[in-house]
Amino acid sequence: MKPQDFQRFDMKRPPMRTAWYLRPLTFLLSAPAVLKHRTRIVKTGVEALKPPYILLCNHNAFLDFKVATMAIFPHRANYIVAIDGFIGREWLLRRVGCICKRKFTQDLMLMRQIKRVLQNGDVCVIYPEARYSLCGTTAVLPESLGKLCKAMGVPVVTLICHGHHINSPFWNLHPRGVKPTEAELTVLLTPEDLKKTSADEINARLVKAFQYDEYAWQRAHGVRVRYPKRAEGLEKVLYQCPRCRAEYRMASEGAVLYCAACGKRWQYQEDGALRAEDGATEFSHIPSWYEWERANVRAEVEAGTYDSGELRVSVDSLPNAKRFIPLGEGTLRHDMRGFTVRVTDPDGDPHEMVKPVESLYSCHIEYEYLGKYGDCVDLNTLEDTWYIYPRGRDFSVTKMALATEELYQKWRRDTGRPSLPGMA
Repeated sequence: MKPQDFQRFDMKRPPMRTAWYLRPLTFLLSAPAVLKHRTRIVKTGVEALKPPYILLCNHNAFLDFKVATMAIFPHRANYIVAIDGFIGREWLLRRVGCICKRKFTQDLMLMRQIKRVLQNGDVCVIYPEARYSLCGTTAVLPESLGKLCKAMGVPVVTLICHGHHINSPFWNLHPRGVKPTEAELTVLLTPEDLKKTSADEINARLVKAFQYDEYAWQRAHGVRVRYPKRAEGLEKVLYQCPRCRAEYRMASEGAVLYCAACGKRWQYQEDGALRAEDGATEFSHIPSWYEWERANVRAEVEAGTYDSGELRVSVDSLPNAKRFIPLGEGTLRHDMRGFTVRVTDPDGDPHEMVKPVESLYSCHIEYEYLGKYGDCVDLNTLEDTWYIYPRGRDFSVTKMALATEELYQKWRRDTGRPSLPGMA
């Protein structure tokens, strides 16, 4: 069967309201994790709050969903969920109120689905960062968010969780038993506020509300992580050595992060800080190292030299929620023009996905996807999702994600558009 013949996920199917008998079940499935981590939910301005409303949540780990369920219980909700979350369980996720979305696409149907949820008198839960945070700090928010909130005209509530990245960081999901964790449920904008506030001003308030730093939170609350392998996987995010500036040569073992090119080593301490074993500690704060890498990528973009080179890849397609379909082997190039992926299927037929710079303000990446497939970039159209796995050593999907954002920002500057909310 050719890719064009695959059945596509039905994005037009109306969202289902969670059945009454499933609502206690969602509570019972969420409560043990929240109790285990002794999560403290602080509520501000919610005394008169009742559905319908939009709940905007930050995104660091699967625990986010369970805390959100507890925070709004007993009210009924629909959740915006990426299509890979539906694989093999579409029937269940639809029944508990999930709405499918392909990441980083302009999906007008989603607007209609959100409106249906609110017309039903329910809560619409949205994770606007659209991916787990790579290093426990805010990811870029979509420019359309302010317009969405204003158009819907219902209360806008935020749920900002703390400690989830420290407990299970995206680069190594092994739980570390962090407790207590925290969450802040806040009514940010009332319908009256929305009427007198512009979309740009709404975006500015959302960006401010979404400012968080998990490592700063960890130090401020004296949280210690004693997991002996706590540094393993950190090289996925910190892919460039600040001492010798070599890329893609960082590695880890136990609680140590090191550069295989120059040999420098850093201890990842129990309080979340990095400390060089010898010489100066260039960055003790993980997000500072990450932003230094971003600055280096930005310099390449500004110089017009950013180019991943042509990478050999394998590609899996996800046209629906049944299963991944191996599409074939091919090449990926990410450069000043954006992403170009070319692949040849087992029948010898060629396929191509091109995502120009102006079409992506960010992109979704995975580290060691599902624990066995390796690092990948996933690129989406409204009808398909390609999971693209580069081969070899000389690449970093983190750098591709940073470059996607910096290329888009440069395009905006070059065309006279303002920067995205929260980005310089």
